[in-house]
Amino acid sequence: MGQDNFVAQKRASGGGGAGGLPTTTTANGRARTMLPRGRQINKTFNNIKITILCGFVTILVLRGTVGIGSLSSSDADAVNQNLIEETNRILTEIRSDSEPDDPAESEINPNVTYSLGPKISNWNQERKVWLSQNPEFPNFVNGKPRILLLTGSPPSPCDNPIGDHYLLKAIKNKIDYCRIHGIEIVYNMAHLDKELAGYWAKLPMIRRLMLSHPEIEWIWWMDSDAMFTDMVFEIPLSKYDKHNLVIHGYPDLLFEQKSWIALNTGSFLFRNCQWSLDLLDAWAPMGPKGAIREEAGKILTANLKGRPAFEADDQSALIYLLLSQKAQWMDKVYIENQYYLHGYWAGLVDRYEEMMEKYHPGLGDERWPFVTHFVGCKPCGSYGDYPVEQCMRSMERAFNFADNQVLKLYGFGHRGLLSPKIKRIRNETVTPLEYVDQFDIRRPVHDNSGSRS
Repeated sequence: MGQDNFVAQKRASGGGGAGGLPTTTTANGRARTMLPRGRQINKTFNNIKITILCGFVTILVLRGTVGIGSLSSSDADAVNQNLIEETNRILTEIRSDSEPDDPAESEINPNVTYSLGPKISNWNQERKVWLSQNPEFPNFVNGKPRILLLTGSPPSPCDNPIGDHYLLKAIKNKIDYCRIHGIEIVYNMAHLDKELAGYWAKLPMIRRLMLSHPEIEWIWWMDSDAMFTDMVFEIPLSKYDKHNLVIHGYPDLLFEQKSWIALNTGSFLFRNCQWSLDLLDAWAPMGPKGAIREEAGKILTANLKGRPAFEADDQSALIYLLLSQKAQWMDKVYIENQYYLHGYWAGLVDRYEEMMEKYHPGLGDERWPFVTHFVGCKPCGSYGDYPVEQCMRSMERAFNFADNQVLKLYGFGHRGLLSPKIKRIRNETVTPLEYVDQFDIRRPVHDNSGSRS
């Protein structure tokens, strides 16, 4: 499938592909972070300026509210304009990547295959020994494998200010689900490998978490633009005892049509094991930004049905890898479509009222989708495949649809799926535990895999 034409590359440094702040080595050989003194001074001045700006805003608010101050209208307008200009300037500086690159990280050796880090070949045995030596960190708790949900967003502010608001709603949604189901969560806002920015940023983070948290049995990646919309449903992990990767998709689209949308990497689970590290090692070489990613994109477009011409993305690269090396990987991959580990938003958000009327949470499938994923919306960016208004309206509906399931225990619900305001849905009582028994969604739903009606 054109694999022989692809030459992968790796940076020449011995850091294993990890981008980060400049470091210096201490006497005991450990690397410690060191920012240039000029950069530290600039950051200090910025913090002072932001504090002063906040003070000006407070004065203006007080003046407008209680009539304090002797500034004329024109003076106030001038101050407002200066505040806006200064705020925009600081935001521009925050967004800019003005720090000089580490020379060692900028050098690319075209003759060496790119790698996420030093090759690890005995992880299963090393992890087993570590777990036996650290019983206070078990990988199974109450008979259930320990899960860590990983998500994140870029380190800089969103291009569209409302995007930051919806990122906040999306992480609040994920925190609620994890709190209810006893899942750990990590929200990443750092590029751990400068070569793997954009779509690919998840790969180095997954690998670092596996190696840093051997007590975690499953790493669950979820895109920032995906929300839980069934707060009761739990992933049936016992179903995957013989598998190491669980991903939403369709085998016929993958093997018969070789479609570039046969799988979706917006929400998937990786077992913490040697097989997963090996797959990450095989997956990453198409990811380095620049010429490598551009050339890899041409290969993926030539071999995957329906793929537009653009640089290599992680989803297409995984599909290509599983197709071209099927015998090596597929026996440990579970392609899941019995419930919505990934649910495409456009066919779901306008059906929420129908779902609430006919069905109940805990089903996870098309009757009450487990995850609603806003593919193509890009709420944090300045572009997208759909109108901003349509995306924001749909994300608001999804968030409130899910939030109602959480608020129900407390006796509240949203006034409508497009309203952030809430209303009381039942009166207070002297016997509150009756409602806990009735509405607490932390309790398992016995019919969450029940018959379809």
